[in-house]
Amino acid sequence: MHISEGVLSAPVLIAGALGTGIGTFIGLKKISVEKVPQIALLSAAFFVASLVHVPLGPSSVHLVLNGLVGILLGLATFPALLVGLFLQALIFQFGGLTTLGVNTFNMAFPGVVVYYLFGPLVRSSRSLIAGVGAFLAGALAILLSGILVAFELTFTGESFKAAAKLILAAHLPVMIIEGIVTVLLVSFLKKVRPEIFGQEV
Repeated sequence: MHISEGVLSAPVLIAGALGTGIGTFIGLKKISVEKVPQIALLSAAFFVASLVHVPLGPSSVHLVLNGLVGILLGLATFPALLVGLFLQALIFQFGGLTTLGVNTFNMAFPGVVVYYLFGPLVRSSRSLIAGVGAFLAGALAILLSGILVAFELTFTGESFKAAAKLILAAHLPVMIIEGIVTVLLVSFLKKVRPEIFGQEV
């Protein structure tokens, strides 16, 4: 889901950078010292999961885990994913520095959305409800990310409409995979670290 450099128009790049700047500023204010190790771990998990990607036109398809990161971190998703994407751009040239703001917003904003929509379900003590919430969080985060990428490409130029539709369609199976992976990871974390969901050990 990384958008390459030299693709998007200046207004889209500026809007993405502003959105990420605001989200990161608010997210950093929400971070406590105790939560830094958890944020670092989730940032690293995102970094590794999204390394394996399949190029698709001006973007790419890969696991993101932004739904999982979102339901665990809330607004702190912005700085967590910003660090991961910055390192990917710097080390592996995935995306780029000029598209860092847009790419971060595309992945972090949906994570924050699912935090507020499905966080209460995931934190439920009933495994079925928590599982449904986790699946919806993982799947919807990918869908929203795909929609944002498609919208940005379409806004940039008519010539990108076909690519935007292809990217959006390609992310439909990724939604299902991401939803299942999120359920498995949430189930595992609830067994070994229930306190990160605000539950007693």
